Amino acid sequence: MRRLPFEPSPRVVDAGILVSVLVAGATGLLSLTARPDDGWVFVVHGVIGLTLVVLLGFKLRRVWRRVAGSWTRTVAVSVLLTVLAVAALVTGVAWTLGAESPVSGVTLLVLHGYLGALVLPVLLIHLAARFRLPDRETVTERRQALRVGGLLVGGAAAWRLKQSVAGDLVPSRRFTGSREEGSDGGNAFPVTSWVADDPEPVDAAAWSLDVRGAVAEELSLSEAALLAPDAGGPTATDDERALLDCTSGWYSEHDWRGVRVGDLLDAAGADPDAGYVRFRSVTGYRWSLPTSEARDALLATHVDGERLSHGHGFPCRLVAPGRRGFQWVKWVQAVEVRHDPDPAQWVATLVSGFDGDGGGS
Repeated sequence: MRRLPFEPSPRVVDAGILVSVLVAGATGLLSLTARPDDGWVFVVHGVIGLTLVVLLGFKLRRVWRRVAGSWTRTVAVSVLLTVLAVAALVTGVAWTLGAESPVSGVTLLVLHGYLGALVLPVLLIHLAARFRLPDRETVTERRQALRVGGLLVGGAAAWRLKQSVAGDLVPSRRFTGSREEGSDGGNAFPVTSWVADDPEPVDAAAWSLDVRGAVAEELSLSEAALLAPDAGGPTATDDERALLDCTSGWYSEHDWRGVRVGDLLDAAGADPDAGYVRFRSVTGYRWSLPTSEARDALLATHVDGERLSHGHGFPCRLVAPGRRGFQWVKWVQAVEVRHDPDPAQWVATLVSGFDGDGGGS
């Protein structure tokens, strides 16, 4: 079949599909922890996603006769890969344009993530049977470079057009794609939890907040002590206006009230050389912040003047401005001062709740 004037060679298309999927996957993962200065992650993710669909279109056009002529295992995997990639693109674009999910309890943004996660293993299965790297001459050929560059420019233009349309349809969207919901409404914003976290309500009478680790004196504070300094608490309450941006696709801005983490660290005599503070939920869910950032964070007991509900982290939750929602640990029972980072916290976020307890976002 004759190639289109702007179509790269077959091997360049195949290599482009592989690179696009890897970049899309990497930027998708990075977006989970994106900060306000990380907007470029979402730009790259969107441009590469749109470019990937064009590359898959070239691929499907090339193999269409094989698809129509015989239904082999390789052909079936190729078709599945195309369907998953297009579905991931459609759900992502539909979300930014304000569409609602057809699946109850799961946003289109979450569906987009699930579909995108399925693309990589299917692609690897496909490549194991068919992939051949382009030779150096093909890669360095000027026409091939121009065609690939043209595809990226086209993807960027399509992404910019999509953003403009989405901005008109959903003006309250953030750079993360999240849409405003429930701001300034007390506990009336969405209740979501990361993966399987869904614990039973915490018994405040039996609960305590422990400050431990690299400290001069460990603290154990009851709910009454946390709420009122004259009941034995180490510090007065403080207020923070902060925006919670959940990875399931919504954001909500509130006035939070609670205890400043830095005050707790001072009261416990935290080691000034300790580099991290880890916040642990009653469920085992945990997340760490650098000490300098953690000191400014809040352990909130109230939102917009209301006592936190169970779904939002009663008796207290972490409020970490600039961090994504799953890092705002709920149902906090321990503040641990550490010298070293905690890479295993990612495992804790994935398995917490499957043991019947349930912690974060």
